[in-house]
Amino acid sequence: MAPTAEDYLAVVTATMHRVAASQREAVGRAADLIAEALRADGVVHAFGTGHSEALAMEIAGRAGGLVPTNRIALRDLVLVGGASPDVLGPRLERDPSVAHRLYDLAPIRPPDVFVLASNSGVNGAMVEFAALVRDKGHGLIAITSAEHSGRMESRHPSGRRLADFADVVLDNGAPYGDATLPLPGGGAIGAISSITAALLAQQITVEVVARLLAAGERPPVYLSANIAGGDAHNDALEARYAGRIRRGA
Repeated sequence: MAPTAEDYLAVVTATMHRVAASQREAVGRAADLIAEALRADGVVHAFGTGHSEALAMEIAGRAGGLVPTNRIALRDLVLVGGASPDVLGPRLERDPSVAHRLYDLAPIRPPDVFVLASNSGVNGAMVEFAALVRDKGHGLIAITSAEHSGRMESRHPSGRRLADFADVVLDNGAPYGDATLPLPGGGAIGAISSITAALLAQQITVEVVARLLAAGERPPVYLSANIAGGDAHNDALEARYAGRIRRGA
């Protein structure tokens, strides 16, 4: 029988519950790391390539999220670095050399912390970026699929994966290949990594805010820009981090 929307909902629901339960401790450790960085006047930098860029968008610059957040993307090479748009392509994420350029283009300071997302955790740019972040002494949180990454050979010259460099690793629970519903003639549909990564990102944000509130601090949190007073509220908070957070395309 062909898979249905209800089948997919059942898989998503079960996987989200499994991820939430199994990653509870790791979520707490990630929140501790971020809260500590924010207290040291740090910023959270989020980076993902391909569909994992959705994780970076979940972390940085959305309603209900933390203001001191910055999104790093491969297109920064063009939008900030002045490279030709021709450099962008589906295989760019496999090139380790772009990691150094991206790091240099970002408004990074010593107390900043990083959240890096890659379902496979093996592409050269992401692994090299993780190694660089660790080399520079920043805290590093990785969101990846333990199953998928464990079954892949690294595409980085070191043979290492994203998870090898992280202070905290969160497993997004996605299966090998990401898609969840097998098809009768082979293959599968119903990818899930973006959904579970978003869950983890929001759980981390909630736990960071809980820690700041428990310490008597007022969390710097965005309002929706599409409600009355949202722009004024957000502009005032963003001014505290002028030059350190980008809200580009």
